[in-house]
Amino acid sequence: MRLEDAAKALRAMYDDPATGKAVSIHLFGIRYADSLKGMPLEEIVIRAGLPKSYQTEVRKGINLARHVVEK
Repeated sequence: MRLEDAAKALRAMYDDPATGKAVSIHLFGIRYADSLKGMPLEEIVIRAGLPKSYQTEVRKGINLARHVVEK
């Protein structure tokens, strides 16, 4: 996954009215955990038009990924 693709995916999930904003950020980290390895999370969040502090929330999702299975 490219940086721009990750940013677009994050923005799309964030804007999806079916999930809450915080949940969507965590879900993004869970869903794309393997693809996000080694990528600059701060840059992804900024390119998605979100506050850079949200990188912490993406990181939480990545850390949760090994403990959850998405339906």
